[in-house]
Amino acid sequence: MKRIIDANLNRATEALRVLEEIARFYFNDEKNSSILKNIRHQLSISLDEDYENLLKSRDTQNDIGIYISNPTERKDIFTVFKANFKRLQQALRTLGEYAPLVNKELSVYEKLRYESYTLEKIMFEKLSQKVNKYRLMDKKLYLVTDSSKFSTEDEFLNAVASALKGGVQIIQLREKTANAKIIINLGRKVRELCSLYNALFIINDRIDIAQIIDADGVHIGQDDVDIEYAREILGENKIIGLSTHSPEQAIDAVNRGADYIGVGPVFTTPTKPGRQSVGLEYVEWASKNIDIPWFAIGGIDLENINDVINSGASRIAVVRAIINAGNPDIAVQNFKQALDCDFITR
Repeated sequence: MKRIIDANLNRATEALRVLEEIARFYFNDEKNSSILKNIRHQLSISLDEDYENLLKSRDTQNDIGIYISNPTERKDIFTVFKANFKRLQQALRTLGEYAPLVNKELSVYEKLRYESYTLEKIMFEKLSQKVNKYRLMDKKLYLVTDSSKFSTEDEFLNAVASALKGGVQIIQLREKTANAKIIINLGRKVRELCSLYNALFIINDRIDIAQIIDADGVHIGQDDVDIEYAREILGENKIIGLSTHSPEQAIDAVNRGADYIGVGPVFTTPTKPGRQSVGLEYVEWASKNIDIPWFAIGGIDLENINDVINSGASRIAVVRAIINAGNPDIAVQNFKQALDCDFITR
């Protein structure tokens, strides 16, 4: 029994330390950091009260549990959060079951377990407001789709799947002429593909459709709805990106709360007919003045990507050079290689 008590006290305090670091450093949340620290302190008292006997009962070398692999995988801050709250609650439940058998007070463990349920809900609501934006930070290669060159939906979806397999990290579904029903049906299929590869899924322009299919966010243009209106509809946990074509527009987007911006079109592109290219000067300006994620976009291909990178871009968005490539996965790998080399040398 002592070994069970010892193992679960340690398991609970370890989980609490992980959660305390999330509250302290990720949320900058003094109140919940203090609550978690207090719970950890209460459990530490139980450890200290019987420290010598618990240590004597410990037999790590002969514990078969250390040879059982953990099938779960930590992919992001959300999975770390979830795993450690469940770890804490399971340990407290075990302590509640076994504590009376060794004459330990049961009520403290039950009280702390119920307190952890409430705290999990509160912190999850905070985390859900930040998790997508956190996921955005390490994304460097963004594919904006164009299904117009494909004969069938399956051909288009196969190209998207190939790009994701190659390593694209964000997909934006851009369907300028399709009706809402078509976009919704297609969007659900693309979203499912994105979930398989842990990629972000963004809808172009249509805030209503982004909400209906629970996309990770929406990308809007200068002539679309205001950022504030999009935020009001979608909430704080969704990503809102904005196309910008000048330093003034970029500064305005940052001030109004955009999560990322598009910087372009860097080169002339048929996806933006009539839009004059902004050139590499705007890319260079953004690299020195914008501190939220930004993606150089517009006519970028494998022949000019080094010029874009040398101008200061570390994130790019691509349309035709990936989605219309014979092998999108290979095209993606070539783009990633260029970006990764830049990341290593900077």
